[in-house]
Amino acid sequence: MSFLTHLECARCGKTYPAGQVQNLCSCGSTLFARYDLRQASTQLTHQALKSRARDLWRYREVLPVLSASSIISLGEGFTPLLHARRLGDRLGLPNLYLKDESQNPTGSFKARGMAVAVSKAHELGIRRLAVPSAGNAGGALAAYAAKAGMEAAIFMPEGTPLANRLECTLHGAKATLVPGSIKDCGRVMRESLPGQNWFDVSTLREPYRVEGKKTMAYEVYEQLDGRLPDAMIYPTGGGTGLIGMWKAFDEMLELGWIAERRPRMFAVQAQGCAPMVRAYAEGKESAEEWKDPETSASGLRVPAAIGDFLILRALRESRGAALAVSDADMLTAVREIAETEGSLTSPEGGATLAGLKKLLFDGFLGGNESVVLFLTATGYKYLEALEQIV
Repeated sequence: MSFLTHLECARCGKTYPAGQVQNLCSCGSTLFARYDLRQASTQLTHQALKSRARDLWRYREVLPVLSASSIISLGEGFTPLLHARRLGDRLGLPNLYLKDESQNPTGSFKARGMAVAVSKAHELGIRRLAVPSAGNAGGALAAYAAKAGMEAAIFMPEGTPLANRLECTLHGAKATLVPGSIKDCGRVMRESLPGQNWFDVSTLREPYRVEGKKTMAYEVYEQLDGRLPDAMIYPTGGGTGLIGMWKAFDEMLELGWIAERRPRMFAVQAQGCAPMVRAYAEGKESAEEWKDPETSASGLRVPAAIGDFLILRALRESRGAALAVSDADMLTAVREIAETEGSLTSPEGGATLAGLKKLLFDGFLGGNESVVLFLTATGYKYLEALEQIV
């Protein structure tokens, strides 16, 4: 059972009832789902987990869906954590791991967030869901909405990879292509759908996608036999996964799973769209919009993120950093991961290896530190981009 108690604003702390349909706080900021973690700790135990299904719903005590009958699942979660021995030997990192999110339904980590968001929407009686998406979030929403018998409207940039566009259409979603970036898609969506009972499931504009994403942290902890790595390197557009994992560490502490030490968090962005990198370097608590974003990594083409202050807070509290890599370097890294470890990842996944190389060169990481790279999506959805490196 879930031990959900209420929703709480991540900025001002205002609370809302758990059963209330809600997007943002009245102050305009992200809402987090909160739980009775003391009670949850009596049921969410290491012993109990041994007999549970290997999917993200194994952590049901700290997920927001109250009734098992409301769960809309395609088998998401508990993706492999691969020990990258050959790649690690090449880099001088014997404890290098790849969290392979391509094994999720719809081929990316977006399935995690959408599984939980669609399930909670189903429980709350919502029937029509809309999202702006650079590709994978739209595909995941379309799939889970189809499974639930709900309507989905997806607004995607014109340059979205063909695989993502076909995925949305084949699942029966209404797909609209918009000139510009994902920010433009959000604007067009909100202008197009008012008064039509569409619920906005945009990144961090509702409370539940982040709950699905946070399960990556719980899984890594389990897969490393009750330990956390020294560093996590995460490709960051909207940053839901990074924010979710940082939230998960707070929960793990209260559950009695971990002590105070946490991984250093590193956010990797594209040089052609790096608002977090600029804000981090300038010591700011929020990030200004990046004008004219340009990168072949569609998931990193996010010029402004509503969770900017949460991303920057996690980086600083963890003694991590934000860094930018070139498209050429991330695509070269895609090939290197494929050649050494047999995993064909997306450009965003390649960005994590390109970022790791920078961190090693600059002395941020090295030696026997354990490092996890998040390969957020399959490369098979990015054939137009990957064709450049064959």
